[in-house]
Amino acid sequence: MADAAQAIEITAEVQSVTFFNEGSNYLIAKVRSKDEPGPFSIVGYLDRVTPGEMLRVTGSWATHPKYGRQFQVTTFAREMPATINGIRRYLASGMIKGVGGVLATRMVDAFGEKVLDILDSEPEKLLAVEGLGKKKLKEIVASWTAQHEVRSLMLFLQTHEIATTHAGKIFKLYGNSAEARIRANPYELAYEIRGIAFKTADAMALRLGFAPDSPERLQAALVYMLFTMGEQGHLFVPRDVLFEKTGAMIEGVSPERLDEALGDLETLKRIKVEDLSAQGIASAVYLRHNYALEVEIARRLHDLATHPGADLRGKVEKLLPALESEARLQLSPEQRQAAGDACAEKVFVITGGPGTGQTTITRMVVAALDKSGLKVKLAAPTGRAAKRLAEATGQPAATLHRLLQSTPDGSFALCEDNKLKTDVLLVDEVSMLDARLCAHMLRALPATARLILVGDADQLPSVGAGNVLADVLASQAVQSARLTRIFRQAKQSMIVVNAHRVNQGQFPQAADSQPPDADFFWVEQDDPATVRDMIATLVCERIPRVYGLDPLRDVQVLSPMHKGEAGTQSLNDALRARLNPKGPEVARGMARFRLHDRVLQTKNDYEKDVFNGDLGHIVEVDPEEGEVVVSFDGRSVAYDRTELDELAPAYAVSIHKSQGSEYPAVVVPILTQHYVMLRRNLIYTALTRARRLAVIIGSRRALMLGLRNAGGDRRYTHLNHRLRELFNAL
Repeated sequence: MADAAQAIEITAEVQSVTFFNEGSNYLIAKVRSKDEPGPFSIVGYLDRVTPGEMLRVTGSWATHPKYGRQFQVTTFAREMPATINGIRRYLASGMIKGVGGVLATRMVDAFGEKVLDILDSEPEKLLAVEGLGKKKLKEIVASWTAQHEVRSLMLFLQTHEIATTHAGKIFKLYGNSAEARIRANPYELAYEIRGIAFKTADAMALRLGFAPDSPERLQAALVYMLFTMGEQGHLFVPRDVLFEKTGAMIEGVSPERLDEALGDLETLKRIKVEDLSAQGIASAVYLRHNYALEVEIARRLHDLATHPGADLRGKVEKLLPALESEARLQLSPEQRQAAGDACAEKVFVITGGPGTGQTTITRMVVAALDKSGLKVKLAAPTGRAAKRLAEATGQPAATLHRLLQSTPDGSFALCEDNKLKTDVLLVDEVSMLDARLCAHMLRALPATARLILVGDADQLPSVGAGNVLADVLASQAVQSARLTRIFRQAKQSMIVVNAHRVNQGQFPQAADSQPPDADFFWVEQDDPATVRDMIATLVCERIPRVYGLDPLRDVQVLSPMHKGEAGTQSLNDALRARLNPKGPEVARGMARFRLHDRVLQTKNDYEKDVFNGDLGHIVEVDPEEGEVVVSFDGRSVAYDRTELDELAPAYAVSIHKSQGSEYPAVVVPILTQHYVMLRRNLIYTALTRARRLAVIIGSRRALMLGLRNAGGDRRYTHLNHRLRELFNAL
């Protein structure tokens, strides 16, 4: 805990570096100061430092539970070493290319405290030092100059409140001209450097004297808003909506000035403006790469669907009776028709809600194609969905990322020039498929292959930009089967019955049976804090006792939001306090990761081969090194302290993050404080995640509000119309 909240400034000499992370610039170092007795540790996000350097640091004292008193740095500045010994340590540290311990000693012996000034202004004098020739001196001077440039850049960034952790990336991008480039247009930082947002670059630009309506500012604001809308799922934004949202963000700018900036961006080829008047949108504004993705997906789907391929309907229909007998089931006429159509078309979509036999058809289609001698590959957007697909079909299945062989730089080994070797690709949970991943998938498919897409179009759309499944179905350009009949066995499940009721905007019904036979409960409670406490009791005590489920592995809480008493953050704290109260842990900022914690991967990490939405458990913790090891379905993945921002506690997760997963039991709070997120498809998605038990707890008014809200999820995409135009042109 901090000893004092007031900022303190200390000048100290670096003695040694305990830990430094290149990626985040997180540093732990031992230093000495004339103001403090003995050496002490400084910690924080600084930069690589060198023994012998003098640092002027601002921050506060804190007491670490294991390592004791430390100085937590908030800002810092470098100063040249002040003592002979400090200068010698600095020169001998290896930071200056070409200078080692022996040469450092000779340089200091020859010139004393003036050696650093000589390096700056009269480096040729150093030729008098034994063992130092012209070639080596040139190397030393170049290294010394580069260090000065980086330090100057860091001071410049710090002055303008840009995190110095970005200095290395900026210098690598711009080199010695970094400061000049930033002064010329600070908004380039928001375009080029991941982690620097528009608001940060904007504050810097305004301090540097850029006018509130400067072209650079307006262009950056428009691009930022397009990125922001892209993160909400949109591939384009109507011009009037874009101007309204951008104008609200940077007040006092006229639409005419924004229009000029839009024209400049189009000239620079950062955006694409398209007239979609036929769909009631005069000007659709795309980020250039989103426009290219949408056009590419439409073209590739068209080319794949129209490429010649054998009609296997007759062959498959002959195989189905034996396959049904083997599986001890009987397909309905609707299912048999869908199975035949799926094997007759080059591109086909199977969609339907719970209990309609979507899994049964998938299993039969895969078996029939396999028996027909075709090579079939199975995939899904997430690991859990791929695992369920493998269990349902009895065939291996992989995530799309693994199937396409993702690489550490975010690309894929299987691509246009290195196609997937398969006759058929079947992809499940396609409601989760965003435009970027869809385009990569289509690039890897040979023209001779068949593509079968399976998913529930009524669920939430993908987290990433695009609305692929809904658009493909809406286009009616690609053949599809929508399953609607609920089978008798499924009708016995109130989870299935109520999922369909929710999808039609109807209030869910109570189960006729009693626990442990009942699989659905509605619990009415309006007070958020009471709901949080009731959920903790349900998850930790009642459900495990009555249903025999493991609360750490089998019961998942799904919340519409992160904040509030019944949001994921508060629920995670309450559940962990009950389920995993103590044990070794590692802290990163306000977050703590404890042995046995359930955690969620929050971003795609191609190097670790784990992806957004993967669920795991912490199996090892090293508090001293700040490392944890997470098991994702039996595969162990290590994280150091700087990578912990990729993880989040997962006793409770957002409904959006639950897409593609299925759990033995789910508990879902629905309250009026969630009103901004409440949609019919959100509640439907949450309910369909449950396999054995679903509990909805909360406010009747809030649940009714969500059931009535069937809209609000419109995504600005044009894929359905592009598909229609291409297929109608035949």
